[in-house]
Amino acid sequence: MCTGRPGWLTVSLRVGKYKKTHKNIMINMMDILEVDTKQKVVRVEPLANMGQVTALLNSIGWTLPVLPELDDLTVGGLVMGTGIESSSHIYGLFQHICVAFELVLADGSLVRCTEKENSDLFYAVPWSCGTLGFLVAAEIRIIPAQKWVKLHYEPVRGLDAICKKFAEESANKENQFVEGLQYSRDEAVIMTGVMTDHAEPDKTNCIGYYYKPWFFRHVESFLKQNRVAVEYIPLRHYYHRHTRSIFWELQDIIPFGNNPLFRYVFGWMVPPKISLLKLTQGETIRKLYEQHHVVQDMLVPMKDIKAAIQRFHEDIHVYPLWLCPFLLPNQPGMVHPKGDEDELYVDIGAYGEPKVKHFEATSSTRQLEKFVRDVHGFQMLYADVYMERKEFWEMFDGTLYHKLREELGCKDAFPEVFDKICKSARH
Repeated sequence: MCTGRPGWLTVSLRVGKYKKTHKNIMINMMDILEVDTKQKVVRVEPLANMGQVTALLNSIGWTLPVLPELDDLTVGGLVMGTGIESSSHIYGLFQHICVAFELVLADGSLVRCTEKENSDLFYAVPWSCGTLGFLVAAEIRIIPAQKWVKLHYEPVRGLDAICKKFAEESANKENQFVEGLQYSRDEAVIMTGVMTDHAEPDKTNCIGYYYKPWFFRHVESFLKQNRVAVEYIPLRHYYHRHTRSIFWELQDIIPFGNNPLFRYVFGWMVPPKISLLKLTQGETIRKLYEQHHVVQDMLVPMKDIKAAIQRFHEDIHVYPLWLCPFLLPNQPGMVHPKGDEDELYVDIGAYGEPKVKHFEATSSTRQLEKFVRDVHGFQMLYADVYMERKEFWEMFDGTLYHKLREELGCKDAFPEVFDKICKSARH
């Protein structure tokens, strides 16, 4: 079984073939059920998306501690897959701000799981991609919101200096938000932010308006001018700062999209829905994208950030790179640090056309995957995964996952996560 939501509707660029061979179960649950400000928890259904959640929570003075970037990302996708934001260096991944899941299991029973109640299932659900049960609700922590984000931009040059500065800012818990945009191997802008209710009027910038420059281009202007700056950005605009340009993917789809004339006249039409792009792309274009386009997020320990950026540079050479730090708690489940302590990691996101001459989708991605496995990192599973089964379970800890699949009778009801998402698996 799998959910009946069509593959083209998901934010992942991959269209899973399993939808055609598995029994599709329709789960049209897309509401925000309850906001409990005393317990500081919001209870939502799996198809509620981030745009919907921020619109409601921000309007009543609350927000999620980790609010992943794109409007159309759903709670179900972020729980069963994963999600990250520039506040993750404090709170961890999206799964780490969830306090309870409600699932329908293979036998049809409804189960609630938390850290204390059905805890094995609670820790095994994230990254399982819907292969342990159907998520029907999640309870997520909320924190008080403020009106503005005071954002500090600092251009940094030289790979050593970039890695040092980024690691320092990520370890500093006074920064509520930390993010890096790397424009070449030796040039980056590192941004740090805090929420505030008061803004200096001459430094406000409502970056979310349709006629404004794309955010990554705006950030690049500080690098070109070699200028340190501070701006006050409305909170919701900050959360969805990369939405209008789909990070920087839109420059490959609408090359003139950041032209001022286009922005003022047609900017209100942008961005096209990722689901629309997937629905209307033919097989030839899809294959072309697969072979000549990279969309990958690799999560590596902060101590290996320099070696990782070097590998991205040599293997695929895609810029900008997105750098987002996160705390990985030492908890059971598929993803946890190698040692016995919480560890700071970094998500390196590469989205665009590779500039290396020898790029070949399968072999180049497999090289990157091997590096990530060797440093005890992880690959986000929304992307194309080229690992073999043995390699996949070297990267991810399947101990708890396989135990629960056996106990809950999942083997005849749901595919294994590897078979669901990996290229080399049977679809």
